[in-house]
Amino acid sequence: MISSSPRCDQTVAWAALSGHYQAHGADLDLRTLFAEDPRRVESLTFEAPEVVVDMSRVHWDVATRRHLLDLAHECRLAERRDALLRGELVNGSEGRAVLHTALRAPRGQAPFSDEVHAVLDQMLAFADEVKASAGGPNPGDIHDVVNIGIGGSDLGPQMVVMALEAFANPRLRCHFVSNIDGQDLAGVLRQVDPKHTLFVVASKTFTTQETMVNARTARQWFLDQGGTDIARHFVATTSNVEGAAAFGITRTFGFWDWVGGRFSLWSAIGLPIALALGSQHFRALLDGAHAMDQHFASAPSEANLPLWLGLMDVWYRNFKGYTSRCVAPYHHGLRRLPAYLQQLVMESNGKGVDRHGQPLTYATSEVVWGEPGVNGQHAFFQMLHQGTDVIPVEFILFKGLPLRDAGQLSPAVQAMLHRQHQMLLANGLAQAQALMWGKTTEQAAHEVAPTASKEVPPEIIARHRTFPGNRPSLTMVIDALTPRSLGALIALHEHRVLVSGALWGINSFDQWGVELGKAMSNDLLPRLDSGDVSGLDPATAAMIARLRGA
Repeated sequence: MISSSPRCDQTVAWAALSGHYQAHGADLDLRTLFAEDPRRVESLTFEAPEVVVDMSRVHWDVATRRHLLDLAHECRLAERRDALLRGELVNGSEGRAVLHTALRAPRGQAPFSDEVHAVLDQMLAFADEVKASAGGPNPGDIHDVVNIGIGGSDLGPQMVVMALEAFANPRLRCHFVSNIDGQDLAGVLRQVDPKHTLFVVASKTFTTQETMVNARTARQWFLDQGGTDIARHFVATTSNVEGAAAFGITRTFGFWDWVGGRFSLWSAIGLPIALALGSQHFRALLDGAHAMDQHFASAPSEANLPLWLGLMDVWYRNFKGYTSRCVAPYHHGLRRLPAYLQQLVMESNGKGVDRHGQPLTYATSEVVWGEPGVNGQHAFFQMLHQGTDVIPVEFILFKGLPLRDAGQLSPAVQAMLHRQHQMLLANGLAQAQALMWGKTTEQAAHEVAPTASKEVPPEIIARHRTFPGNRPSLTMVIDALTPRSLGALIALHEHRVLVSGALWGINSFDQWGVELGKAMSNDLLPRLDSGDVSGLDPATAAMIARLRGA
């Protein structure tokens, strides 16, 4: 176990930060900060492997950042980071180490290296074996991969495969089934041929309710369609080899109890990624993540990007009072990134007690949500610009846009798509600019005057067109969405979660909040069959009666 560290609210730095907020931090205006410091962008742009982040539109000043660094030091953040990387027991409530960083480290450079690389080599060899005959005409040649998992066994692999579609094998389609709602699985089964389909059952324990229900239904469908070779068409990513064998699966790829679900895409859980992209691109994904690990471990505090993102999250949540943040990737491939980050952040840091089980007196995880940029502009950006809540926005922009099979497009179409990408970037830049600068009532009135309606006074119209401005954002810039850059981007957010969770004094690596409802559902399932409502609360009993048609 690592040595104990003080909880954030028990430190001198926290009290100093509170005093700073009361004296100055509550009234920070971005427009004034820029006017006072012409070099603000330069001093608040941070570079890390594959990612550059402009944090100049964050609601903080020099004093804020100094107090936040003091807080990190007093909470012994560096010690907690180093303990995690060494493989010490940092997940106290489950008695486990947390070593997802070991999954992407080069051979010999992290704990459990021999075991990690043995499984990695086996998994990638299998992926290349499938690739060699993918799309072929013979029975057993794989055309479709169906990943059956939920939570971390679905969100991470699905997000990565969708994001890196430009690098995927065009002869292999990947599908993801997670919902216990049968429509999810049925919709996929209608698209695939059992002779050419590989099912990946992803469950560490091979007992996850939703996953195993879907897996058994998929197996029955396979048998009903004349399938006979379950061992060839079903594989498992699991630690329960015996359970998989009882199911009929003989090819399994395992992982360890120190691999948390929402940190597991780097492990055997990433098999659908390897199948879709091939071994070379999967290794590039790992390399990008490892580069970010090294940055987090060794960059000085003043330049450590994951550190500053985590410090910003604490400042925003506990002092500025911002309850959520919006993630706006200006890239269609990252349309599932907000959903992935929801689990990563809220399952990790949505805790109400500290590491010692003591109730917290301050807020923890913010709500994370979002959509691809331009789509969001036509949905919820109205609220971001003119709503009553201030919600920080995180823009993710890419200089280039790799296109799958670009060589098959005419030069004219390629030029048009390039222009569309420029429009995409212009939109992202403009939204950040508009959030900060806003529009005064006087400016709006000047615009309204020439077209004012007799029925509605121009001053009323102008108030509707007023933007308060001073709304915070940050902008991440990446050269192109590649396996390596995506690996770095994901690892950056993982470490950001560690920073904020460590300062809050919580265990970011358990998820007991997932369990209670699941356990209750096991009690309610037979009651839906029998109608027995004895001992239930009146609301649940009434709903069971209604659902049974009574």
